[in-house]
Amino acid sequence: MADSASLSRAEVAAVIDHTLLAPEATLADVAALVDEARALGVYAICVSPSMLPVRAPGLVLATVAGFPSGKHHSLVKGAEARLAVDQGAAEVDMVIDVGAALAGEYNAVLADIVTVREAIADRAVLKVIIESAALPDDAIVEVCRVAERAGADFVKTSTGFHPAGGASAHAVRLMAETVGGRLGIKASGGIRTAEAAAELIAAGATRLGLSKSRAVLEGFPA
Repeated sequence: MADSASLSRAEVAAVIDHTLLAPEATLADVAALVDEARALGVYAICVSPSMLPVRAPGLVLATVAGFPSGKHHSLVKGAEARLAVDQGAAEVDMVIDVGAALAGEYNAVLADIVTVREAIADRAVLKVIIESAALPDDAIVEVCRVAERAGADFVKTSTGFHPAGGASAHAVRLMAETVGGRLGIKASGGIRTAEAAAELIAAGATRLGLSKSRAVLEGFPA
């Protein structure tokens, strides 16, 4: 386990996407998220596309597409991502078709990601959620390679909604080794302690998706 004392609170805050994707979230909840994000000094907030536009000066605004199942038509994912960018999103976290990846249909996964990439062009950062806990290691590697070929900027472990689980240090390490620093690595799903966050950063995560950002950050020295 990595030592959380080796990282400062500010260093960790600088890589956090402070996240609210609960289906019961309200506009008041989003406003509270923005206020908390500012207070914590995090990098970005991530909200559902239906909550856009959101006024959050000083924060990067991220959203999701094809979330959480990934079982949306690629054109629907692309349209959702493009509308979100039109409404101010600077980053889009899209979910792949996990079933296609499990079946080894990597050309279908490639086409899915390319559709979203083309829909938003270079107007926003594209993160690709691979649902790593649901995939064997060989599929994790292949999907990361496909995401790179498709022009993604990041690969991301999880939605946080899949019953198989969320981020693991093993998956992050494998993803980081595969993309070799050419793409960012976002770890998300089930990260609730400073120790877990530190371990994922040590494994290669360059961004963290957290809904419990305050509790995690309190475990790092100021």
